Amino acid sequence: MHILKSSDRCPEALKGVCLAIGNFDGVHRGHQVVLRAALDAGNATGASSGVMIFEPHPRDFFQPENHVFRLTPEPLKLKLFEAMGLDLAVVQAFDADLAARPAADFVREILLGDLGVSHVITGSDFQFGKGRDGNAGVLRELGAQHGFGVTIVEPQGGDEGVFSSSGVREHLRCGEPRAAANILGYWWRVGGKVVGGDKRGRLIGFPTANIQASPGFGLKHGIYAVRVHTGEGRFNGAAYLGTRPSFDDGLPAIETFLFDFSADLYGQEIELEVIEFLRDDEKFDSAEALTKQMASDCEKARDVLAELERSDPIAHFPLAQALA
Repeated sequence: MHILKSSDRCPEALKGVCLAIGNFDGVHRGHQVVLRAALDAGNATGASSGVMIFEPHPRDFFQPENHVFRLTPEPLKLKLFEAMGLDLAVVQAFDADLAARPAADFVREILLGDLGVSHVITGSDFQFGKGRDGNAGVLRELGAQHGFGVTIVEPQGGDEGVFSSSGVREHLRCGEPRAAANILGYWWRVGGKVVGGDKRGRLIGFPTANIQASPGFGLKHGIYAVRVHTGEGRFNGAAYLGTRPSFDDGLPAIETFLFDFSADLYGQEIELEVIEFLRDDEKFDSAEALTKQMASDCEKARDVLAELERSDPIAHFPLAQALA
């Protein structure tokens, strides 16, 4: 998959793209219908298929003091697009210039001038342009005017309701990763570079790989059963998210103990698949009490993950299969 930043020139071979446009935070099952429509349109016409996203998230641009709980930061989002088989991902800078550009200019200058789109696919709630003067209806009119096709995908859902990023965020805030995964069509992931910690886990027999939580990170604090993807392969583990009330009660940290693993991960990128919430964060009066509870947490996590190996309720989804 070719990744195109705002300042890059689109390769001639990819122009005429069938382009899905949106934020696609989470790349959930509803988003996947939009993206598959771009793939289908490209296959039907022999054109390339692609997606355009906006960075930073528009809400972070307009309200920088209120960080969005990003389900899929840019690197993970691009990985998911590639797993779906798209040819092109356009990372469009969302800045003051773009925010002030009317919808008609955005279509004429960027979609047509830069990319030469042949077909555009969006969800029915898509809005764009200065003051959100563009919507699905405006996009259809502009498509007819300029000669490109437009497909508007209606909201998608299942027995649990409409698939939405806000629904995924709410399940994660409540410590319900399985319900979130059912909307996403894959186990939700959080990743980052392993950073140095205070080594307290090592001293009590549970050395951890620590990554930093991003601003706005909204997963419920507590202990989770996780699967950890590293350069050495995938490992089961137990992860802690919280402020370490037994020690310094500081900034939220994500600390993961990998089972049956001894290599040093410092400085490496890892990803955690969040599988099941085990218990709330709590304060312990002694290192002995904490150590005993951590041993119990790890046993519970091992049981959960062993059962997952026997029967994974998410494994049948196409994106879960592509990420396996």
